[in-house]
Amino acid sequence: MSHGTVETPYTASENRYETIPYRRSGRSGLDLPAFSFGLWQRFGTDYPFEAQREIILHAFDLGITHFDNADRYGPPHRAAQKNFGRILGRDLAPYRDEIILSTKAGNPIGPGPSRREGRASRCWARSSTACVTSAPTTSTSSTVTVPT
Repeated sequence: MSHGTVETPYTASENRYETIPYRRSGRSGLDLPAFSFGLWQRFGTDYPFEAQREIILHAFDLGITHFDNADRYGPPHRAAQKNFGRILGRDLAPYRDEIILSTKAGNPIGPGPSRREGRASRCWARSSTACVTSAPTTSTSSTVTVPT
């Protein structure tokens, strides 16, 4: 399935919420998909951006709305955040209220703004119109292979 080039506007599948089950998250009222999409592999500078875009948009079309990211994902560190931010800002912005983002913080990864004055590592959502929220890293997650 091709979603065109970055210049082609993306339109999400109309039946994306009929593909996988969703589960209520406690008393929050938040329904999470049974699968979370982790961006720890193939979302750095070592993999073509267009392929990353295809994978993320295809996952969203299948009903995956929870994306897991971290400042350590790349290579290099933070690359997956930057690349996802580009896709979120360009293609998924109209659907931002449907997307759950999770990340991790607190682990130093090298020089940068998060290392000054003893502060913990932070996620900096670049090239995006959205903020990234933190989620506990102790939750159980499933891995799904999305064909490219």
